[in-house]
Amino acid sequence: MTTRRALLTAAAGWGLGGASAARVHRVQMLNRGPGGAMVFDPAFLRAEIGDLVRFVPTDPGHNAEVIVGLAPTGTPPTRGAMGAVFDLRLERPGLYGVKCAPHFGMGMVALIAVGDVRASRSGFEAGVARLPGLARRRMIEALTRLG
Repeated sequence: MTTRRALLTAAAGWGLGGASAARVHRVQMLNRGPGGAMVFDPAFLRAEIGDLVRFVPTDPGHNAEVIVGLAPTGTPPTRGAMGAVFDLRLERPGLYGVKCAPHFGMGMVALIAVGDVRASRSGFEAGVARLPGLARRRMIEALTRLG
């Protein structure tokens, strides 16, 4: 019995030893927040591969979706439904631009930096230059937080 218990304990430890715990980051979708009107809060976050970003429609009338062309290569287009929680699993390193479709022109964007972003930064910045006015300004402001 003692040997069996030791083997089971060791096996359980091996199963957990190699895995790191993924974090869940919560981002609120707001009509008004710290950054002004129509914002994600936070509008910038750092995360690791495997983390989950949960976009929560704190105020009604919002969605969250990855901006086409502003995500790591191979990231599929993903979008949440209006007024619904949207979970974005971060599977690749790089920069992810996120928008609220109905309020994109009003600057409702967020930036997620996953792992080492150096290789993707220049291409991402070129894509940001094509965003509408306030969305571009807010994304540039978020990029300054990368350091």
